Amino acid sequence: MNQLVHSDQKAAPKAAGKVTTRTNDPVRTMAGILEVATKEFAEKGLSGARIDAIADATRTSKRMIYYYFGSKEGLYVAVLEDSYRRMRDIESELHLENLAPEAALRRLVEFTFDHHWSHPDFIRLVMNENIERGAYIAQSQSIQQLNVPAIAAIRELYERGVAQGVFRKGLDPTDIHASISALTFFNVSNQHTFGLIFKDAVNGQGAMAARRANITDMVVRFMLA
Repeated sequence: MNQLVHSDQKAAPKAAGKVTTRTNDPVRTMAGILEVATKEFAEKGLSGARIDAIADATRTSKRMIYYYFGSKEGLYVAVLEDSYRRMRDIESELHLENLAPEAALRRLVEFTFDHHWSHPDFIRLVMNENIERGAYIAQSQSIQQLNVPAIAAIRELYERGVAQGVFRKGLDPTDIHASISALTFFNVSNQHTFGLIFKDAVNGQGAMAARRANITDMVVRFMLA
């Protein structure tokens, strides 16, 4: 994709806390925009996010953002796609096929827990997109395709486990994925309300380690033969 040359671009010193994306490298420019836009959309949702704020934080222009992403909605979809892609790329490096079925399942659950807990912006983006009733994910073939390997990996480890007599029969890989997601998602999506109600007892480091272990055991015991 060719980069536009803007007459209004002026050299400026880099401000603290801002991401400088003005460069002759379009890929780097787009990556910088996506990084800032991820936080903007995660914090404020689609309706509350402002392109002006993203342009200011990246030291670029609204015109350049629209050139690369088409519209505010186009940038929002790109942020969703990038967030899902990052998760699936890391997930593909787990090499679950090289582990025994139970060990592979434990590793998958622990990874999902750790990823969700360390990427709260991803959780907020998913929550915001649910407020939008999935309207923008529905427009992205990329996101739907990204999740195909995730289900395939669960199916493979589950079928290996069934064949070896480790897992019980009759479970659906998509349902297994949904159960893992639900148990690990809640710890981030509801941490503030749950923590306040229960006096932050559930949000300490020790409590999170115990929660991680408990969730892993729940899923494993549910699937064991």
